[in-house]
Amino acid sequence: MQTSGWLQLGLFVLALAAITKPVGLYLMRVLDANGRTWLDPVLRPLERLTYCLMGVDSSKEHDWKQYTLAMLAFSLVGCLFTYAILRLQHLLPLNPQGFGPLSPDLAFNTAASFTTNTNWQSYVGETTMSYLSQMVGLAFHNFVSAATGIAIAAALVRGLARHSVRTIGNFWVDLVRVTYYLLLPVCLVFALVLVSQGMIQNFKPYTKARLTESFNIQVAKTDDKGQPVTTNVAVTVQAPKLDENGQPMMVSGAAVMVDVPKLDEKGQPVMTNMPVMVDRKVDEQTIVQGPMASQVAIKMLGTNGGGYANANAAHPFENPTPLSNFLQMLSIFAIGSGLTYYLGRMTKNQAHGWSVWTAMMVLFLGGTLLCWWAEAKGNPVHQQLGVAVADGNMEGKEVRFGIFNSALFAAVTTDASCGAVNSMHDSFTALGGFVPLFNIQLGEIIVGGVGAGLYGMLVFVVLAVFIAGLMVGRTPEYLGKKIQSYEVKMAMLALLVLAVSILGFSAWASVSKCGLAGLNNAGPHGLSEMLYAYSSANGNNGSAFAGLNANTPWYNTTIGLAMLIGRFLMIVPILAMAGSLAQKKIAPPSAGTFPVAGGTFVVLLLGTVLLVGALNFLPALTLGPIVEHFLTLQGKLF
Repeated sequence: MQTSGWLQLGLFVLALAAITKPVGLYLMRVLDANGRTWLDPVLRPLERLTYCLMGVDSSKEHDWKQYTLAMLAFSLVGCLFTYAILRLQHLLPLNPQGFGPLSPDLAFNTAASFTTNTNWQSYVGETTMSYLSQMVGLAFHNFVSAATGIAIAAALVRGLARHSVRTIGNFWVDLVRVTYYLLLPVCLVFALVLVSQGMIQNFKPYTKARLTESFNIQVAKTDDKGQPVTTNVAVTVQAPKLDENGQPMMVSGAAVMVDVPKLDEKGQPVMTNMPVMVDRKVDEQTIVQGPMASQVAIKMLGTNGGGYANANAAHPFENPTPLSNFLQMLSIFAIGSGLTYYLGRMTKNQAHGWSVWTAMMVLFLGGTLLCWWAEAKGNPVHQQLGVAVADGNMEGKEVRFGIFNSALFAAVTTDASCGAVNSMHDSFTALGGFVPLFNIQLGEIIVGGVGAGLYGMLVFVVLAVFIAGLMVGRTPEYLGKKIQSYEVKMAMLALLVLAVSILGFSAWASVSKCGLAGLNNAGPHGLSEMLYAYSSANGNNGSAFAGLNANTPWYNTTIGLAMLIGRFLMIVPILAMAGSLAQKKIAPPSAGTFPVAGGTFVVLLLGTVLLVGALNFLPALTLGPIVEHFLTLQGKLF
């Protein structure tokens, strides 16, 4: 854990704190239907025209049910729109590589992924998606799914700030204003900054580069019709090697194992068809081109995370320099951090907003430091073998960024439901990989996705206030409003939906042939791969352990369903809670009112997050990364 890492971490936190207030103040103007910004002369006419074309009365607000139905209807239409583009991309323009259509299950998974702001990718972007699919089918959702999350957070904050009313805003107005006044202009500027760092932005066909040294790879031989040529070979199994006397050969107390033919009931070798492999000479490399900077800007600012290239933010085009790496991490947190200031300003309790921000930062720093320490310490098995680990665990990491920036990026992207990665989490140590998995399972409330992080954290705030009320024997109050059984039920429902879906799908995968078929690792690491996949899907994160083959009909379908559950079955009870809070009257503070600002509140909120949020997943985490850590201390790898 070098000094340079501490300096970078301090700089990151200071930069984030410095932009929180300006972003929060701008969000105040954007999320006020009558708010004025410096972009009004250009965008106000476009905003009015959009309402006219949509048939929306911007002066009429929604109650929570109308707000929810509008959000669900818009998301459904957007999902079907993207599904159609992906299935028909071979017939549509801007496809210079001639990519074919996606399979039905992969198209469903991808459409659900981008609709829910998850951006889980069961495909390799540069070899699957046309330019049109990237720019229209996927980038469209990068904007509107992020805008939807911010709109939901604004609706909940209005429910807290208002009293004795039934309305919590107009979904269509929130969606349009966030997209026009916040996401589009900021992403335009950010994309230009990324281009200045060396990120590509073009419509060229992919470039073919001649290699200075060719090499051979083995590929399946095909016939004239392009079908694999197969041959009948014997199936082999592992069995002990025998010596001259027919006794098992032993080395260091363990039997030496060799491959032997598998026999059927009649003692005959079991045969199977295997593809015939041939050598293929590789003398050129395909270099990806296309509109990358525009995709990456909203990918980070909207906490989407879907990579244009398969290597995501580890690709030198998607993340060219240390400065671009720092700015991308900062942009992931920017809007979510600003929303905490928006909370304080809207509720006229700025200290509360900063207290929520402080709780987020404590959780962020704790996870970052644990991940950094685990990766800097290196693999325990290497240490036992006497291998030099001065550089720590560099497996799966981009050498341009090193261990600290890999650990920091992993913590940021899983704290914020972004899913972009500049290293492979599957290659982290057991404790290093535990951190991003745990971050997601908390509900990604540590700054969180744009909007999603704030409304997720406010669920825990409601529970913390409820617990405080029980401890002092008074009716719990939050910002002058009584927290009653309805609000607590909605808060718990939002949390239980995630726990049931994550653990249910993971349990199903762990005992089904379809689930086990996708594993590349056995034992606790294999369980972690499945647990991470469904945690990422339900938490709308999108990152993966990268050791799971999820591009199968079963995984595409179940992960797609998990993404829809994690997004919409959590939002509905939160909006119901917002509607209930908006109707309540405000009571003046009394001697029994629990303060929602200051150190005591921060400690209570942290305790609620860790106890309520973490205990749901502790048994699964124990069987996965925790037991893997102790086994690696004994020299066991998976």
